[in-house]
Amino acid sequence: MEMPSISSSPRTVEEIFKDFSGRRAGVVRALTYDVDDFYTLCDPEKENLCLYGFPNETWEVTLPAEEVPPELPEPALGINFARDGMNRRDWLSLVAVHTDSWLLSVAFYFGARLNRNERKRLFSLINDPPTVFEVVTERKPVKDNKPNMDSGSKSRISTKRSSDGQLKSNPKLYDESFAEDEDEHSETLCGSCGGNYNADEFWIGCDICERWFHGKCVKITPAKAESIKQYKCPSCSTKRGRQ
Repeated sequence: MEMPSISSSPRTVEEIFKDFSGRRAGVVRALTYDVDDFYTLCDPEKENLCLYGFPNETWEVTLPAEEVPPELPEPALGINFARDGMNRRDWLSLVAVHTDSWLLSVAFYFGARLNRNERKRLFSLINDPPTVFEVVTERKPVKDNKPNMDSGSKSRISTKRSSDGQLKSNPKLYDESFAEDEDEHSETLCGSCGGNYNADEFWIGCDICERWFHGKCVKITPAKAESIKQYKCPSCSTKRGRQ
């Protein structure tokens, strides 16, 4: 298990926030992209298991550290025990809440030597992206014709539902009526980084899982999107490949 030495621990506000962001990205991936693997690993027949996120954006389900006290604050113990006694979505939400608490505790463990203004700045940075709980619980069904725009051109990829329920991507010109809906779209979160929707950035929706992504997060440009008939996000592409 990855444990930083005292000399390598993040010390500045920027270093601590970078550490926080990497750990957050790791646990968000566990609870969204890799959720089936995460669910399987949390076997209630095993001992107290924890969900760890690491600064390099990876995650691990494992036993807690043996040393007492541990090098870092511990995540919630025994997340696996409740797995089969709850609705899956409710269980994931519960894990997400405890994970948010752990991320904060680790950040402020590193930030113990910061002064008052530095702590305020750190919390402001941490408070800007959505919480893990928000990412897990607020992935609402994608509404038809939700715009994906980039600031360079007024094109977007819209999705329309066909009679068989599948989503089809259709390149369309952006029209002014969508500007009125920007507040509604602002609730959309990127399935990769968890960032909020921004009309100044290009987004693309997965036709399989219906999640939305920053184009830059999934390496899709507006020009490339124009030639895609059905977009599959990295997670859905991997799942299809395993079947």
